[in-house]
Amino acid sequence: MSESNDGTTSAYLASWTKNDKTIEDSDDVQRSTQSDEGHVLLIEPFYGGSHKQLVDLLVQKIPGCVKFCLPAKKWHWRVRTSALYFAQCISEVHQYRILFSSSVLNLAELIALRPDLTDLKKVLYFHENQLVYPVRKQQERDFQYGYNQIISCLVADVVVFNSEFNMNSFLTSVDSFLKLIPDHRPKGISDQIKPKCRVLYFPIPQITCNTRLSRPNDHPLHILWAHRWEHDKNPESFFDAIFHLLEEKLDFKVSVIGETFSEVPSIFAEAKTRLGYKVINWGYQQSREDYEAVLMDADLAVSTARHEFFGVAMLEAVQLGCYPLCPNNLAYPEIFPDVYLYSTQQQLAKKLRYFCKNPGFVRNHTLKVDVSRFSWENLGKDYQNLLS
Repeated sequence: MSESNDGTTSAYLASWTKNDKTIEDSDDVQRSTQSDEGHVLLIEPFYGGSHKQLVDLLVQKIPGCVKFCLPAKKWHWRVRTSALYFAQCISEVHQYRILFSSSVLNLAELIALRPDLTDLKKVLYFHENQLVYPVRKQQERDFQYGYNQIISCLVADVVVFNSEFNMNSFLTSVDSFLKLIPDHRPKGISDQIKPKCRVLYFPIPQITCNTRLSRPNDHPLHILWAHRWEHDKNPESFFDAIFHLLEEKLDFKVSVIGETFSEVPSIFAEAKTRLGYKVINWGYQQSREDYEAVLMDADLAVSTARHEFFGVAMLEAVQLGCYPLCPNNLAYPEIFPDVYLYSTQQQLAKKLRYFCKNPGFVRNHTLKVDVSRFSWENLGKDYQNLLS
């Protein structure tokens, strides 16, 4: 996984939810005694992107949630040190019955530091897993990140994944991952974890306004790429296909949005220069309204990811009427019918070329993706049962 950033600047956020009222307060309130109405302890060391969306939705929909969160930056430090921080700031006087955390937290460390939390029902939620993070060489893999997730699973009572692909790729990688240990390797760990595991899809936010403006079919195709600007989202593959369209002098426009960080792949600067007037939108959209407006204006949303366990951005684009084009691997075949998948870079380029020449095909297409199966209306009861 790589970092994402929601722009939070405070040292941390602690929220106490009572009925429909959320109060964000200071360090002093974090250490104060909580009311006995708070029975669900939500912990999020990386409060941004889909991690933030899920926590906020649970706070909104499920009474009695108390959230402790750290801003979505310095991901590597959050993974390594957040357990000690939360151990200090969560009050020892509480009535919690359930602990829910993303797998960014080292749950084993937290429970060791705070034995009073041992008897809680401990739910670990995997937005992504570190065992299959794409690296060029095995030596580049930081063993500690995946190891933290494995020992957190051993401590958890329930381990939840946001897709079948996420769960299966994790479970089938545990034992081979632990073989990286030079000697005295533990055995049978995946067998210990598997009975705790289940899939519960990520509930995508409901978008109330979906009024797309009709566009004549002779207008250029508007292509969207809406992902984190990091190497695991494989922007090089996307821009390679786009540059071919440019060289063939095909008519199209492009929007490249998504969160950016301190280390932006160099391909983005090159692409912005080469694409020039073809660019409609470029960079992170500061408000949800601006983000949805870009999605609503685009005709086609493309993913080129090498590391994706659900694909919130692609489903949000579909929800707003975009035709999706995704790799035929990772979590995408689980979510999107075959017609929206491509298997090779050549297939991606061929499809984009066809759509540029025939934008009416995309604009008049009836989408065959059932987005409603990922709504809170369909998933909410499962989340409520999980946290009860």
